[in-house]
Amino acid sequence: MLKAFAAALVAATFLTGAARAEEITIAVGSIGRDVDEMRGQLDAFQKATGHTVRIVTMPASSTDQFGQYRLWLSAGNKDVDVYRTDVIWAPQLAANLVDLTEPMKDVVDQHLPAVIQSQTVDGKLVAMPLFADAPALYYRKDLLEKHGREVPKTWAELAETAKVVQDAERADGNAQMNGFVFQGAAYEGLTCDALEWVASNGGGQIVSPEGEITINNPEAAAALNRARSWVGTIAPQGVLGYMEEESRGVWQTGNAVFMRNWPYAYPLSASDDSPVKGKFDAVPLPAGESGVSAACLGGWNLAVSEFSEHKDVAIELVKFLTSADSQKARALGTARLPTIPALYEDPEIAERQPLVAKWKSVFENATPRPSAPTKAKYNEVSQQFWTAVNKTMAGQGDGATNLQDLERQLRRLKRNAW
Repeated sequence: MLKAFAAALVAATFLTGAARAEEITIAVGSIGRDVDEMRGQLDAFQKATGHTVRIVTMPASSTDQFGQYRLWLSAGNKDVDVYRTDVIWAPQLAANLVDLTEPMKDVVDQHLPAVIQSQTVDGKLVAMPLFADAPALYYRKDLLEKHGREVPKTWAELAETAKVVQDAERADGNAQMNGFVFQGAAYEGLTCDALEWVASNGGGQIVSPEGEITINNPEAAAALNRARSWVGTIAPQGVLGYMEEESRGVWQTGNAVFMRNWPYAYPLSASDDSPVKGKFDAVPLPAGESGVSAACLGGWNLAVSEFSEHKDVAIELVKFLTSADSQKARALGTARLPTIPALYEDPEIAERQPLVAKWKSVFENATPRPSAPTKAKYNEVSQQFWTAVNKTMAGQGDGATNLQDLERQLRRLKRNAW
C-alpha cells in the first residue's frame, strides 16, 4: 500500500539532496499496538530512503509524555528529531517546533481544515496530523440480548442497564463482572471523560472559546455527582486509577458490560485471542440531560524539533507518516481515524474497519478541550479540572463544592495571563 508513496519519496529525497543516509529518532507514546504499527511504517520509510529511524518509547500516560517533552525541548535536546504530539499541545510547545507550513504546502489541503487549524499557532504550522480520535461506547451485545436490554442512549439508561446486567451476571456466577469501565485516574484522560459528561449535560466546556471560565454551574456539578454514583456500584472502586489500557484490560477479559474508550480498542477487542470477539459493538457515547452526545476531540500529530540536526530527513518522515497511504494503512491496522476526509469513503476501510467508516461525523462534531483559549496554561487548567473530578468521584467533596474551588483556582491562573 505504501509502495507508490515510498517510490515518490525516494525521488523527492534525491531531488532535495538528502541522499546521504542519516539516523533520526522519533518519540512515540505506548498504547495498544501504536508502537508496533509505527515500527512497521518506519521500516517502509527506511527501505525506501536508506535512512534509519529509532523509536524512543514514551509512557502510556499523555500527561507523563507531555512533561518529558517539555523538559527535553526546554533543554534544547538534540537527541529527538520528531515528536508524536497530542492535539492539545500545539500552543504549549510551538516555540520549539519547526514551522511546517512551507514543506507541507502541497499536502496540507488533503486534511480536515479544523485539524490543521488546531496545529497552527500564530500562523505557524507546528505539527501535521497523524490520526484523529473520538471515543465510543463499547457494549456487550450478547449480554444485552441475553437480559433483554436495549443499547442505552442516555447516561441514565446506561447506569440502569449496567446495574441490571451486572447484578444478573454476578448472580449467575461471574463475580468479576462490572457494569461500566472508563478512565478515572487523575490524568489527561479523565479530563476527556469528564468533559464529555459535563458537555453532554449542558455544562459547557470548562473554559469557553472566548476564554471565560464557565465550569462552575449546576449542570456540570450534576454530571460529576452522577459519575460519583457509578463508582462502587456499576464501576469498580479501582476505576479511580484506570487509564485506557486498564479499562481495556477489564473489558477485553469479558468482565464489563460497557466501556468508554477510543477506536484503537476495537480491533484489539476483535482479535482472534480476545474473549469478547464477536460479542460486542460500539456506538456514540450516551446523551446527558441536554439531550446530546458529546465526544472529546482527540488525536495525535507529528512535530519536528527545532533542535534537530536532521530537519530535512525528519520533515520527509513526517510527510511519509501523515500521507493518505500511511493513514489508510493505520486505519486498517489499528482503527485510528484518518484526518483526510476522502479516506472515510474508502471501501476497504469500510469493509475491514466498520467503526472507522461510520465515525466521520462523530469525529467532525467532537468537543475540543480548551487548549486554544488557555494557550500555554492549558496543562495547568486541565490538571486542576481532572483533580476536582477525581476528588468528587472519590467522595472528597461533592460536585458543587469542588467546582467552586476549581473556579477560584482557574481565576488565579487567568490573572497570570493565559
